[in-house]
Amino acid sequence: MNEDPYRRVAGIYDRLFEPLNRGLRLLGSRMFQPEQKMRVLDVGCGTGVHLDLYRRFGCELYGIDTSPSMLDVARDRLGEDAALCLGDATDMPYESHTFDLVLCMLVLHEMDQRMRMSVIAEMMRVLNANGRILLIDFHAGRARPLKGWLIKPVIFLAELAAGRRHFRNYRHFMSIHGLPGLIENSQLTEEQRKIVAGGTLALYVVRAKYIPD
Repeated sequence: MNEDPYRRVAGIYDRLFEPLNRGLRLLGSRMFQPEQKMRVLDVGCGTGVHLDLYRRFGCELYGIDTSPSMLDVARDRLGEDAALCLGDATDMPYESHTFDLVLCMLVLHEMDQRMRMSVIAEMMRVLNANGRILLIDFHAGRARPLKGWLIKPVIFLAELAAGRRHFRNYRHFMSIHGLPGLIENSQLTEEQRKIVAGGTLALYVVRAKYIPD
């Protein structure tokens, strides 16, 4: 069994990254407005902070992650308000056509290309006919002055520090133009996009061109 890479940092993860990512989550929630009883799945849910936002809207919450340590923090945060699962997003234990909204934030760039496409296929499978997927990740376009010029090197160094495999996957993700490249090469249709943080981060609301059986 592989060691959990987040074992030592799960407890402080939110304090490190929550101030940086909170605005992204709020913006995403405005792009596709949550409604009461909406079924929301967070792929790579981490400490549950993204699901916590949707709890305020009375949504039904589900999360999946490969890190036991991160899920322990998520369970402490969300209690019985969320059904959290330790598992692989390439083979999710949910029935087809289950969710109204699937979230995937700052996760796809960590994966190799084959895994990314498998995860996207699984997200499409569990999405209902009227559902949407909210993708948030790094943007591969040109950084804009001055904010983007400052943020882009920080992202690069953070990804480099995350390890050789992680950095290799990040570089590949950027080389295929990030989320637009993935959307173009999958059965997804873009409905909304926002490029923020000086051109370094992107949010896309997409729907499936068809819903797999």
